[in-house]
Amino acid sequence: MLSIADLKIAVIGLGYVGLPLAVEFGKNLPVVGFDIHKKRIDELKGGQDHTLEVSPEELKQAIHLSYSANLEDLKNCNFFIVTVPTPIDEFKQPDLTPLVKASTSIGKVLKKGDVVVYESTVYPGATEETCIPVLEQVSDLKFNQDFFAGYSPERINPGDKLHRVTNILKITSGSTPEVAEFVDQVYNLIIEAGTHKATSIKVAEAAKVIENTQRDVNIALINELAVIFNKMGIDTEAVLQAAGTKWNFLPFRPGLVGGHCIGVDPYYLTHKAQAIGYHPEIILAGRRLNDAMGAYVVTQLVKAMIKKKIQVEGAKVLVLGLSFKENCPDIRNTKIIDIVHELQEYHIQADVYDPWVDVAEAQHEYNITPVQQLEQGQYDAVILAVAHDQFKTMGATEIRALGKPEHILYDLKYVLDQSESDIRL
Repeated sequence: MLSIADLKIAVIGLGYVGLPLAVEFGKNLPVVGFDIHKKRIDELKGGQDHTLEVSPEELKQAIHLSYSANLEDLKNCNFFIVTVPTPIDEFKQPDLTPLVKASTSIGKVLKKGDVVVYESTVYPGATEETCIPVLEQVSDLKFNQDFFAGYSPERINPGDKLHRVTNILKITSGSTPEVAEFVDQVYNLIIEAGTHKATSIKVAEAAKVIENTQRDVNIALINELAVIFNKMGIDTEAVLQAAGTKWNFLPFRPGLVGGHCIGVDPYYLTHKAQAIGYHPEIILAGRRLNDAMGAYVVTQLVKAMIKKKIQVEGAKVLVLGLSFKENCPDIRNTKIIDIVHELQEYHIQADVYDPWVDVAEAQHEYNITPVQQLEQGQYDAVILAVAHDQFKTMGATEIRALGKPEHILYDLKYVLDQSESDIRL
């Protein structure tokens, strides 16, 4: 069995989750940060992180951390942490390809006594049913005899400078009681907030997947309430503020549910539920409602334009924001793209402006080229879609100056006062 003194850690996948983890471990322990994208490795070796999760100063503090895209550099490691993406495909089914590929790579360098811990969000059972067999097959080693496994779900909140990897309580688990204790000890080396040792890997997997499912269902409820109140001519935010005066009212707000967690994780749970013969009702209803919000937003905008006698076909609309959340460059599974596509269905020219987003990435992921400069008096409508600090600083007057004399200002994020916009969600 491994000891803390013998630890040589490998972090597989250096994105929003993996890099902060590798940096924290790398301050005191030997760590190899591995990523298949050489461009990412070169960037980190140059002391820069384009995700903005880790500052150049923080990267310098990780004096024991090295970066590599070469699998050979992992041969001396004995504690592997997998932090690769777990997306859904076009049919909203879990895509475990990155996990399987990562497991295949680790299997090639796996040795007796090694421990492999997965952090990627999955459905309960995926680690032991999908990942472990790959490790066994490739390495020709026996699970829980020659090597061991654990699961410690990530809780990173991209763009959040308050809740960081070290001060977020961490769930841990292991494939045997002894391994569970060891995995817990390893994470306690860096997690100041402490850990919660789950009773099994499946329990840890299930705990992670329901965290975001719960948020998704709650937001779906508020989105449905917003639709109802809009039909009644009642301001939703005013209702929520009033209801929020009760001590146990949950402070959720309506909006687009995108990103790599809340808009994805529920589909992992529902996939597994359906595989065992149960059809989830509430979870899928919430997903359908949240996935439809982009189309609802555009419908509301078009109605407002018609009421103001603004020509819809051929109109120009500016969408402020493309990332899936404020003050963050992450555009994975952003639901702003639903708004853009829906506008195009009406033959509306949609310009997107987002000072946080990389233009090349937007072009690659969504075939969108964000505008780089804002011009006054150009637009028939402006949709304030993401609450970036830059947009808050602009304020209503500066934002309205982008519109033509007759235009609609739609505030999706309650950035402005009710009197300053034409529509709010």
